[in-house]
Amino acid sequence: MKKPFSGIKNWGKDVVLKKVVGNSAYLFGSQAISAVLSILTANLLGVASFGALGVVISFVTNINRLLSFRMADFVVRYMGGYLAEEKRENAAAVLKAAALTEFATSVLAYLMLVLLSGWGANNFAKDPSVRRLFLIYGIAILGNVMAESATGALQVTGHFKSQALLNLFESLLAAGLFLAVFLNQGGIFAVMLVYLAGKMVLGIGPVLLALYWLPKSLGKGWWRTPMRGNLPEQKPMIRFALSSNFSSTVTILARDSEVLWVSYFFDTTVAGYFKVALAVINLVVMPITPFISTTFPEITKNVARKQWSHLKQLLTRVTVISAAWTGAVAAGLLLLGRQLLFSPWTLFGRTIYIYKEVYAPAYSVLLVLLVGYGVANIFFWNRSLLLAFGEAEIPLKVSFLTMLGKVGLAFLIVPVLGYMAEAALFSAYFVVSVGVMVARGLGEKRAREMGGGKVG
Repeated sequence: MKKPFSGIKNWGKDVVLKKVVGNSAYLFGSQAISAVLSILTANLLGVASFGALGVVISFVTNINRLLSFRMADFVVRYMGGYLAEEKRENAAAVLKAAALTEFATSVLAYLMLVLLSGWGANNFAKDPSVRRLFLIYGIAILGNVMAESATGALQVTGHFKSQALLNLFESLLAAGLFLAVFLNQGGIFAVMLVYLAGKMVLGIGPVLLALYWLPKSLGKGWWRTPMRGNLPEQKPMIRFALSSNFSSTVTILARDSEVLWVSYFFDTTVAGYFKVALAVINLVVMPITPFISTTFPEITKNVARKQWSHLKQLLTRVTVISAAWTGAVAAGLLLLGRQLLFSPWTLFGRTIYIYKEVYAPAYSVLLVLLVGYGVANIFFWNRSLLLAFGEAEIPLKVSFLTMLGKVGLAFLIVPVLGYMAEAALFSAYFVVSVGVMVARGLGEKRAREMGGGKVG
């Protein structure tokens, strides 16, 4: 077989690569409107209120994820494996078990939110009146009771275009609602309702799409498939689900709570700086982020079929693509980022801006975060590869240890050195955790390819 880098001009003939890139393009195109809305929201609300909105959204989302078993990963891992082997009844049983589990944990998550909302308002928003915003936005949890399972099923069956159209519909709906809020100069509550409407669409929509498409893959009446006798071996399955859940909890503490952490250590103004920096970072990683969901099913298929050369080729080529994009955008931000994003500039005789100058401190945060996010963006498949091998415990252990280091150091140095220290710790978390998981995943691949067992 040719080397992965040879004949780049022939990459267009790579059917799997074209499938991954094409599906990713669908998902990327549907996310652009959301990115623009984030910018408009920041300028409408101002730094402190934008930070407070970030606290509300982050707190509710993380409460939900705290009890989530990452059912999309679970479904892709087991349902995808069974479909690759053409075992439709087993695949249906896996999806059914995932959906029922997710329903139960979602209801429990909302009850937990009710109990913790007062504490969250006092410690993160620094304003007891924000509690009602937590409870109202928390309705999104109930609107997402089976969304992860349905999303995983759509990924496995290759219906990325349907997901992209749903995301596009959500973005257009949010844009229309936000325009009404913007014209009426609405505040944080009105903007939050716009985000809530979008979350409800993205929660209910995948379930409806899955119900429409799945009979074509699993057969009519697939939901009546008995789980007894059709599920994978119980202990590895439960261990995978629990490890994924604990891994999600670790990720919440280490990666997805930066707005909450800086709001806890400082105030919602600093939270606003971080939220803007993260919004810009999301623009950087946006074209690559869909690769995670579109590449995972292909990785799983290659592992299930032991197609090691195809797996190597896929990983190499998507890494080259992600590295080229990340490097180009990083260079652009270093050279022109401050002037383009946070300074007024003249176009056709008019002074315009993307972010108001009051957000300028976010640029320094952005540059520091760019290091860690750049590494994670280039090697976006680090966790997916290990999950495809059924090694959910490895990402858990790596993330847990690096999380302990990050959070422990945060309490020691961030109050003394300031919020830039939090940005540096965040970036270091990515560099260390991603680096270790990439090395371990490739080592696992080499061991399986040579006919050996798991890496010790």
